[in-house]
Amino acid sequence: MTSSPVWRRPTLGAVAARAGVSTATVSNALNGTGRLSEATRQRVLAAARELGHSQASGARAVAHGGTGVLGLTMTTYGDLPVPYTQIPYYAQLTLSAMAVAHERGYLLTVMPSSLSPLMWLNTPMDGVIHVDPRADDPVRSLLRERGIPMVYDGRPPQPHWCDTWVDTDYEAGLRLLLDHLEESGARRIGLCLPVHDDTYPHLIAHAYRSWCDERHLPVLVEEYASLPDYFATEQDAAGRLLEGEPRPDAVIGVYSDSGHNILAAARRHGLRVPRDLLVACISEDPEYAMTTPPVTTLSLRPDRVGTEAVDLLIALINARSGVDRRRLVQPTLIPRRSTRHPTRRRDGTA
Repeated sequence: MTSSPVWRRPTLGAVAARAGVSTATVSNALNGTGRLSEATRQRVLAAARELGHSQASGARAVAHGGTGVLGLTMTTYGDLPVPYTQIPYYAQLTLSAMAVAHERGYLLTVMPSSLSPLMWLNTPMDGVIHVDPRADDPVRSLLRERGIPMVYDGRPPQPHWCDTWVDTDYEAGLRLLLDHLEESGARRIGLCLPVHDDTYPHLIAHAYRSWCDERHLPVLVEEYASLPDYFATEQDAAGRLLEGEPRPDAVIGVYSDSGHNILAAARRHGLRVPRDLLVACISEDPEYAMTTPPVTTLSLRPDRVGTEAVDLLIALINARSGVDRRRLVQPTLIPRRSTRHPTRRRDGTA
């Protein structure tokens, strides 16, 4: 009778051989220490993932008086429940951060937005990723009291020189989307903009106005209240854009459900997409591939944001020197039929 071989954890040497680097480089890459290029770090992490190597960083943290646990917190709005896990951006961010933390030997705890101040201050963790910091943010102030390493997903509205954050390059992304709409023939591009006290809508508005000013195109913005429910208010804002003068030939939304809201407003005004109006939004929602018509989206790459945030947090925990404390992730444009003008036949019909 033959026995099954016992699985043994791949060694640092095995990972080093797979990645073509030294064991010291593997250790630095997995622990978030040392001065490595991003390409080398990613090659080592990929080799470790392929071999099934899991770091014992968390165990070492416990041995040195830490917890081996990272926290991920979302901003809160008092007693208003926000279903973050049902929003594709936050779901992808959380899953990505969790996978990378486990890969690096840490547990990751996702904190509910309803925790009391006492719980925020006493939940054991070595560091925390705080998502979407606001100007009037109770979570941010409570976590800063703890003095543990903290990385923001999103730039703080009231920045401090010591802030550490990962964010998407909104200006590059919006310009990518606006250029695409211009190439599709749009010359009057409207923007539905939420009123909110985080930096996101302000950065989007600045990028949009700068792009329009450079091309001497009209600035067509309608603001709407984002809380407690932006569905109706955004549809109303899109309606005001479509009733304005000049009427836009394209409209952009910046939230996950914005594409659905703008399509609904277009239907109410008897406009056909894309024949009468081009529509696009910033969203991770895969359903936009199946709407009528499929909607062009700009992805903020929450998977990369989560990966970078965990890497940066572990670097801070390990006091890694020379680390870039402010990182920008490049977005991705996904063109679909909602921004493609129909081809006209010789008889002039679409």
